[in-house]
Amino acid sequence: MKLYYSKTSPYVRKVMACAIARGIEGRIDCVTTNPHESPAALIADNPLSKVPCLVTDDGFALFDSPVICEYLDSVGEALKLFPEPGASRWIALRQQAIGDGMLDAAVLRRMEAARPKEAARDAGMARQKAAIDRCLDLLEADLPGPALDIGTISVACALGYLDFRFAEENWRSSHPKLAAWYKTIVAQKPLADTAPSE
Repeated sequence: MKLYYSKTSPYVRKVMACAIARGIEGRIDCVTTNPHESPAALIADNPLSKVPCLVTDDGFALFDSPVICEYLDSVGEALKLFPEPGASRWIALRQQAIGDGMLDAAVLRRMEAARPKEAARDAGMARQKAAIDRCLDLLEADLPGPALDIGTISVACALGYLDFRFAEENWRSSHPKLAAWYKTIVAQKPLADTAPSE
């Protein structure tokens, strides 16, 4: 398998954490890619010019981290990250949506911060920060479980991205239970091995 990869992308981190949790990371060839340059190889496989993009062994291109993670969950024999239908599945998928939503808001904030300062930009950034804050409050009140699944991996990747790009905001101080949960979950190999860095 080939993965178009950027080491600072939180969505790539989520995919790689899933691959490590499934024990299949060695089957993935990571191709460092800058999607902002729209390289021809990436566009040929993903017309959206976004990472991650996974090309399966049979040449089928998949994009968007939830789709890629679900595909990886079908490879190999390790314990599934997507629970079977039932309450635990809906909890995991809801947590995945919370984590992905926080990532979407945080990435948008980071992109907006690079633009010239103006009232509309600041209002948009404040709206995204408020969405993240509401998700943090929800997670503080309803902590994710201790086991790795698609939900806990997604939430952990979102919290890690906040630390990576918005460290000065210190989400931990007003969310101590969530901070304690994060400290434990991020120590697990799939998340420890994929910690973001420049």
